[in-house]
Amino acid sequence: MRLALGLVLMMLARTVFAAADGPAVVLDISGAIGPATADYFHRGMEEAKSTNAQFVVLRMDTPGGLDSAMRDMIKDILASPVPVVTFVEPAGARAASAGTYILYASHVAAMSPATNLGAATPISIGGTPAAPKPQEQPDGGENRGPPADGAESPKMTERDWMSDATRRKAVFDAAAYIRGLAQLRGRNAEWAEKAVREAVSLSAEEARRIGVIDIIASDTDDLMRKLDGREVRISDDLTATLHTQDIELVVIQPDWRNRFLATITSPSIAYILMLIGIYGLLLEFYNPGTFIPGIAGAISLLTALYAFQMLPINYVGVALILLGIALVIAELFVTSYGILGVGGAIAFIVGSVMLMDTDIPEFRLPWGLIAGVSVVSIGSALAIVGMAIKARGRRVVSGAEQMVGAEGEALEDLDATGWVRVHGENWKAVTKSPIRQGQKVQVTGIRGLELSVEAFEDPQNGGVDHG
Repeated sequence: MRLALGLVLMMLARTVFAAADGPAVVLDISGAIGPATADYFHRGMEEAKSTNAQFVVLRMDTPGGLDSAMRDMIKDILASPVPVVTFVEPAGARAASAGTYILYASHVAAMSPATNLGAATPISIGGTPAAPKPQEQPDGGENRGPPADGAESPKMTERDWMSDATRRKAVFDAAAYIRGLAQLRGRNAEWAEKAVREAVSLSAEEARRIGVIDIIASDTDDLMRKLDGREVRISDDLTATLHTQDIELVVIQPDWRNRFLATITSPSIAYILMLIGIYGLLLEFYNPGTFIPGIAGAISLLTALYAFQMLPINYVGVALILLGIALVIAELFVTSYGILGVGGAIAFIVGSVMLMDTDIPEFRLPWGLIAGVSVVSIGSALAIVGMAIKARGRRVVSGAEQMVGAEGEALEDLDATGWVRVHGENWKAVTKSPIRQGQKVQVTGIRGLELSVEAFEDPQNGGVDHG
């Protein structure tokens, strides 16, 4: 008897119910899901646990986002002892692509009328993977290798098959992932796989009818009314009953750290910071001791590298950008008749296009930015080349070389040697023809501290100036 009572008490103890007077933490996500979104969500979940919140309401309107950020958010949901209610609102909002996975992972899935979810096919740099055709799918949905010689589909080369296999691998992985989430939460797994394989979408009403979501609510207040008394299974041995009557809603806004992270992880900002860093360090190397370009460049470059390690960048693109800058700079020092400059420009533009390894529009570099930065960078290099060419044709105005061609005055009669005054200084001079005292002279050469001079020929007077 005591043993049976003990087992009953243990089973009851393993079922935990949330505090009736706990608040609800509200997090808002609007736009593409990226590193800043995942950081904001993680910090919000930590805040919910520290304040003993009953549950977290994730109000979401997203076209999708990065796979890494999405999986970080789902890990937080699956590991959280605090239930997560994902609510797609307002009317007209969507939970596309990554948003669909998050909706499936949540303990409670809710949507407003006139919203939709779906289109969850993974996107790679080559574009949207095509859904595998029935005749191309090996038995059992497994990749078993390229078609054997003599098979019925000889049109597909081994390279084509490998490319197709790569696309299918991404699709199969995503389909298995969302099916696991659906099975965990008891939602429609068949439609989830269809959303991945065929990129289909679903309205809120249809989603509720086929068991994809749990609740349709017009707004947050309506959602609170429909959540009251609902029992949520957090894990196999942990459940919670939600009490939402007169519940306090604590809205957590992004703090300065999250706003800063959102700014620097914008691909455009990270790209500009990288270029500022590179050019700043180059200016410091060419003009040591100025400090400001070097300090600004180092800070900008390190910030860009921090952002890039959280973004899906293509390192070949980074290498091409660096190569392009190096070739454009080499044009300043090597006479290549523009070959290095043109090659650098091509490498820079191609590297900029390849830099972001994703086809998600919000995480691609705008063509206008690439064109603008390319024109400014290449134009600046060409302007420097032009100034260097002009500088070569100018007369030397300093140093010993500037003495050649300078005008002066003979301080005494010069037969072979004597003294002259040039630029207000007395110089020992040699001449091949006699020069009288006070006569104007012109320097024809310099050897150490001795000048070679000749009588100055004034073109306006048509001959030698005799003083």
